[in-house]
Amino acid sequence: MGLFAATEIDTDEVARRYRALLLDGEEVLIAFKTLRDIAFLTDRRLCLVNIQGWTGKKIAIQSIPYRSIVRFSLETAGTFDLEADMVFWLSGGATPLEIKIGRGSNLTMIQQVLARGVLGRG
Repeated sequence: MGLFAATEIDTDEVARRYRALLLDGEEVLIAFKTLRDIAFLTDRRLCLVNIQGWTGKKIAIQSIPYRSIVRFSLETAGTFDLEADMVFWLSGGATPLEIKIGRGSNLTMIQQVLARGVLGRG
């Protein structure tokens, strides 16, 4: 997702901006943004919003239900690292999906959201 680490952003703003994507009662739990792209975890899925082109009018949206995530890992930022890694292995996928997130992100909350969704099959 982009060249730079994603930083946490306000979930209410993401929910307002992408309300047309959300199902009735679906809640945005945590969200991240790079310079242009956005990734967010809801109580039901992982959504990736890829802003494309010079003008940013072309947008690719990927919705990954938790049932499609076979496993995931979170690697914390080390002493000299500026980011942490969130990695997802998807059913039927050959290579994992990786999202770099900025230092200071709430890794405990991310772990809980993913565990609830993937392990609880949310």
